[in-house]
Amino acid sequence: MGQTIAEKILSNHSGKNVEVGDICIADIDFAMAQDGTAPLVIEAFKNIGAKQVFECEKSCFVFDHSAPSPNMGVSSLHKLMRDFIVRHKIQKMEIGEGICHVLIPEKGFLRPGNLVVGADSHTPTYGALNLMACGMGSTDLAIALMTGKQWFKVPKTTKVTFEGNLPRGVFAKDLGLLMVKKLTASGAIYHSLEIKGNTVSYLSMDGRFTIANLVTEVGGKTCCMEYDKKVEEYLKSFCEPASLNPVFPDRDAKYEKEVLLNIENLQPLVAKPHAVDNVTEAKNLKDTKINQAFIGTCTNGRIEDLEVAGNILKGKKVNPGIRVIVTPGSRKIFLEALEKGLIKIFLESGCCITNPGCGPCVGTHQGIPSDNEVVLSTANRNFKGRMGNPNAFIYLASPATVAASAITGEITDPREFL
Repeated sequence: MGQTIAEKILSNHSGKNVEVGDICIADIDFAMAQDGTAPLVIEAFKNIGAKQVFECEKSCFVFDHSAPSPNMGVSSLHKLMRDFIVRHKIQKMEIGEGICHVLIPEKGFLRPGNLVVGADSHTPTYGALNLMACGMGSTDLAIALMTGKQWFKVPKTTKVTFEGNLPRGVFAKDLGLLMVKKLTASGAIYHSLEIKGNTVSYLSMDGRFTIANLVTEVGGKTCCMEYDKKVEEYLKSFCEPASLNPVFPDRDAKYEKEVLLNIENLQPLVAKPHAVDNVTEAKNLKDTKINQAFIGTCTNGRIEDLEVAGNILKGKKVNPGIRVIVTPGSRKIFLEALEKGLIKIFLESGCCITNPGCGPCVGTHQGIPSDNEVVLSTANRNFKGRMGNPNAFIYLASPATVAASAITGEITDPREFL
């Protein structure tokens, strides 16, 4: 029987041939935690009696969820992290550097075929680079930091194929929301998702990261996209293409399910409160007033996202009845946005620019909505309380839809601005 990408990667890292349902102990290639989870990792690391990290250059702590620190409590946790970083000489991404799921690929830590673990649920984002990346709890991450190994149950695989040309006004976020709507929030629990198709081959790496990021919202354990020239081009600045070892599924690989998504007639989509799979077309929400718009996050804070939003906002003003927050995903992206004149566009249109990081997405600072306010965000989650207030209402959409809505003050199909 042939193997899926996930089965091959776990076989390669465990030293034995494994298939769905098997339990294996596998060597990991990289481990990451952020400031919302790293303090718990450190506590577990101490409690299990660990003395040192398995390989300091293969481990990284990122300050992104509450960075810069918004209060004394977070400051003490940041100090705990910094002390651990110095003691164990692991990699560090300080405040203002950006979001973990943007930075870890951007800094060149990853390669096709890798097995990566992260103490953050959206770690599967890295799967756009033809690897296996899994989110896990802080105790499991501490064990991985100590041993360089972790146990895995080999997941079933769902194959998702996107076919068709991108219609006008439709972007990678719309494809991701379509996938979540089709599979539902519980449609691929503990599955690996192999995402492919001619539509995906047209997408930039920014767009692919966006779709991979939303795999978590269908319950996925990991995302394994196929290797192609665009992945190779992305990695070229970090290593020689000849040194890469991409992983492809066998022709007779067994899939739990196969889903075909034809996007020829797809329209801009929006996820309504309070579930990511509660998806409808943007045009159906006309007259839905918003109080705040947010462009950023590990889903849509990359340069392509800022360019899309900037092109819509150029020469226009934000509706005076709302506020708009723009948060670049990394320092590199911020600098590129400056060079391209995007930051000037955002400022002149009336947006508020914040430092690279998670911004208001997780609800600890930089834009917590008040009771009964409506937020339209490019993020990946709209659960009650996600942005810090359980009495607010969060809608999710592409940067184009959010930018168009920022101008009108209500949820708007972006095609009228393109």
